[in-house]
Amino acid sequence: MKFVILALFVAGAYGCGMPTFPPVITRVVGGDDVRENSWPWQVSLQYQSGSNFYHTCGGTLISNQWVLTAAHCIGSRTYRVYLGKHNLRDSNEPGSLAISPAKIIVHEEWDSYRIRNDIALIKLSTPVIFSDAIMAACLPDSGDILPHDAPCYVTGWGRLWTGGPIADILQQALLPVVSHSACSRYDWWGSLVTTDMVCAGGDGQLASCNGDSGGPLNCQNPDGSWDVYGVVSFGSSLGCNYPKKPSVFTRVSAYIPWINDVMTTN
Repeated sequence: MKFVILALFVAGAYGCGMPTFPPVITRVVGGDDVRENSWPWQVSLQYQSGSNFYHTCGGTLISNQWVLTAAHCIGSRTYRVYLGKHNLRDSNEPGSLAISPAKIIVHEEWDSYRIRNDIALIKLSTPVIFSDAIMAACLPDSGDILPHDAPCYVTGWGRLWTGGPIADILQQALLPVVSHSACSRYDWWGSLVTTDMVCAGGDGQLASCNGDSGGPLNCQNPDGSWDVYGVVSFGSSLGCNYPKKPSVFTRVSAYIPWINDVMTTN
């Protein structure tokens, strides 16, 4: 029944994970400016400092009132969720809007020391109306595991390179999935990576970077729709593009019961 209720959240004129303007995707590993409104579930989580707000993390709209992000993105600050954004420097983008959270629910077993259960949900203070610029991503089926080398895309406004500037324009990059057996090798991530996580990238060419945290790992279904398969969690302290240190994501399919429980009880 909870899965039926969740499906109703994203039903309507705009089906989940089906952008009006599909992303321009390639099999080339490298970061690129995205096509405008091609990842309409991507949000910018921003914190207040003085009278201004600043980007801190990404997030994914998964219904008309709920955003998925990482637990480590959440602190004691005042936040807002900016939806429909393309260029963070443009305050007048058509179709974009900022909404304050009504509730922020961090996973009750979030462990910042061991980086476990790095997932959180934000309930928006008002529901959004889906449009070309704002719509929800699909959620994967509970327990889904993608095969090694499955082509997925990370999106975000994170640093363009290690120590570099935050991107103004939303970026996308191909990050092939790395199997758990490979990612957990002793010279890769070892025991730090659990089966509730998913690795992607790690070839030394591209990875997620600071500022991408909380954003989606987007993986396409056979019907053309996109799932938020992962939530950007952590990477190597040695740099964003370090060999044998792929980006590590919270595997969303491991948390479907938790997501549904939070959304139906709040």
